[in-house]
Amino acid sequence: MVLDIDGQLWSIAYFQHVKPGKGPAFVRTKLKNVLTGAVVEKTFRAGEKVTDVRLERRPVSYSYTDGELYYFMDTQTFDMIPIAGEMIGETQLKYLKENMECEGLVHDGKVLNVELPFFVELAVAQTDPGLKGDTAQGGTKPATLETGAVIQVPLFVEEGEIVKVDRREDKYLTRVSK
Repeated sequence: MVLDIDGQLWSIAYFQHVKPGKGPAFVRTKLKNVLTGAVVEKTFRAGEKVTDVRLERRPVSYSYTDGELYYFMDTQTFDMIPIAGEMIGETQLKYLKENMECEGLVHDGKVLNVELPFFVELAVAQTDPGLKGDTAQGGTKPATLETGAVIQVPLFVEEGEIVKVDRREDKYLTRVSK
């Protein structure tokens, strides 16, 4: 959910409804600025009015980067949309590859930010060979993906294979192809 507070857009990262023994109930929140990525804590009293904003989601495709800005193409209008790397976030950037289909968050006709899919399919660029019977450490090994992200994969995964990853948790899900 996105709120308009003092003319700025804030998404709710966390909230907790508190009913103290004395006094009225209130909601404690952590808000993230949609444009700058800044996180603040704010408390709302019971009955306090806020304006919620509906962000439209539009398909965009990643094209390229010039080092600072990442350029996405709006697949409906074919416009190029530059977005700063800090806005996208380091946790998403390590899974971003060319021609990846993403979702643009749109407000008043302007793309404000981009969200990658939760599950991405990437090739394993480098990993050590797994040895049969080497399960003393849980049966996993580190693997570097084509985008540079490092995740833990099962011992049977080899270089060149395509794996499905949950990018929110940096977690291997399944092998897609050999």
